[in-house]
Amino acid sequence: MPTTVLRKLSAFALGTAICSTLIAGPGFGQDVGDSGAYLAARVAETENDFRSAAVWYGKAILADPGNLRLLEGALLAQIGVGDLDLAKDVAARLKELGGTSQLAEFVLLADAAAREDYPALLAEADGGRDLGLLVEDLVTAWALVGSGRMTDALARFDAMTKTKGLEAFGYYHKALALASVGDFEGADKILSGEAAGPIYVMRRGVLAHAQILSQLERNADALDLLDRSFGAEPDPMLDSLRARLTAGEPVPFDTVASARDGLAEVFFSVATALNGDADPVLTLLHTRIATYLRPDHTDARLLSAQLLEALDQPDLAVSTYALFKPDDPAFVTAEIGRAGALQAQGNTDAALEALRTLAKSHGDLIIVQSSLGDLLRVEKRFDEAEAAYTAALNLVTEAQPEQWILYFYRGICHEQSLDWASAEADFRAALALNPNQPQVLNYLGYGLVDRGEKLDEALGMIERAVAADPEKGYIIDSLAWALFRLGRYDEALAPMEKASVLEPVDPVVTDHLGDVYWKVGRTLEARFQWHRALSFDPTEKDAERIRRKLEVGLDAVMADEGAKGPKPVEAVENGN
Repeated sequence: MPTTVLRKLSAFALGTAICSTLIAGPGFGQDVGDSGAYLAARVAETENDFRSAAVWYGKAILADPGNLRLLEGALLAQIGVGDLDLAKDVAARLKELGGTSQLAEFVLLADAAAREDYPALLAEADGGRDLGLLVEDLVTAWALVGSGRMTDALARFDAMTKTKGLEAFGYYHKALALASVGDFEGADKILSGEAAGPIYVMRRGVLAHAQILSQLERNADALDLLDRSFGAEPDPMLDSLRARLTAGEPVPFDTVASARDGLAEVFFSVATALNGDADPVLTLLHTRIATYLRPDHTDARLLSAQLLEALDQPDLAVSTYALFKPDDPAFVTAEIGRAGALQAQGNTDAALEALRTLAKSHGDLIIVQSSLGDLLRVEKRFDEAEAAYTAALNLVTEAQPEQWILYFYRGICHEQSLDWASAEADFRAALALNPNQPQVLNYLGYGLVDRGEKLDEALGMIERAVAADPEKGYIIDSLAWALFRLGRYDEALAPMEKASVLEPVDPVVTDHLGDVYWKVGRTLEARFQWHRALSFDPTEKDAERIRRKLEVGLDAVMADEGAKGPKPVEAVENGN
């Protein structure tokens, strides 16, 4: 789908296209029976802790089974956990009590769709069900497909293509519907742009088009489409498809094999449009329904796990990623995600074990080696991280601009291991691929200043980094600190103060500000900033140096150090 359409949708969705969770009814405003359980549930809900919220709402409902507010909260929590079977019972109870809840309507729709009760879906639409314009139109069209009324369904899709903001959804789902009943020629005309101009689709849409081309005995065109869309690098989610196409095998169209699959695709399409622009909980609602209707919907399950990570629910994310089996084409992607969620749990050993195991079974994939390197680097195991990045770079056949980051991260590992010559070579290799990358310019530029080498070039690099990303406090700090190290204290003052505004509680930036103040004669302000830096939990080594400055002054400390001060804030301290 075109990016412009997706941007329109995100705003449109929060208005009429997508529902918000609303409830009304005779029991909504009443007090709750177990206020303690209710308050605990609300706290858990605020923190997106769906498991705890479900438990506490359940307890509160036992004391007050007719309270619509509690039922609505329990409904949201159960969807968040992914228990749609229990959620549908709560939704039915809520509706039975007279509550009006769009969230309940979504769950009851999912239940009817899972039972393939298409007449019920159409009857609810005629009865004034409120799902929002986009979902309502798509659901009704697919229910018509399921009822055998293909002509009416196509008319509904066509009407969407004439509705501002919904055009791409109408075309895309019409193509899927045509393919689902064997009209691959009609589907290809839409997806190729022959019917109504270019239709830009997400990754899943490209794969669907490749399957359609294969059904038309056009495997060569399908391979060309994959190469143009994704490049030729190894990708476990594409490799099996490429192999079948290359062998001349007719690949079946299974993206949407039934109306129920089409309804699952409705919710996934909306989720991808909302993702990144709407509340992640709203997006998760759609991916949960998609996987309820189609448990093998790989993309919806992956997105659910990623959303759970974004919502700071690593436990649920880990369990969702763990659903992928080793023979699933998405297993590698899921295992990398699971490792990240395990790390977020604080279970670094398990995360490393997952990635090391993956490196043994899929060590020929750049993403596997680089992901292992990333985790090791964050854990400050730089020698091991360097080996992983080297393994990743050894797999590169023709360097691409986006691979600058592999050289950059390996360079950091070399630098942290005190191998500056190798670090500089990697940083320059990164700049050869991406000449204006501000992180690389900043890191290499300051490294040269710190060593007293190539000072004009180094300062120029940092100035270019600032120009490329003028609101990053750590880069402004590097510029100020480079000027400080060059003895240009008055020039260092303005950028150092700006860096402090951008990074107001960073101990290193605050410490540097104190040093600059000291050198321009503002010693009282310098001591104040050093005291502030100590309150921001610096490393013990930095804290010891700050306390020494408070005791004897900066000049004495620098004399003891041979006039060499500390390094600037590092952009990659936390793996960023």
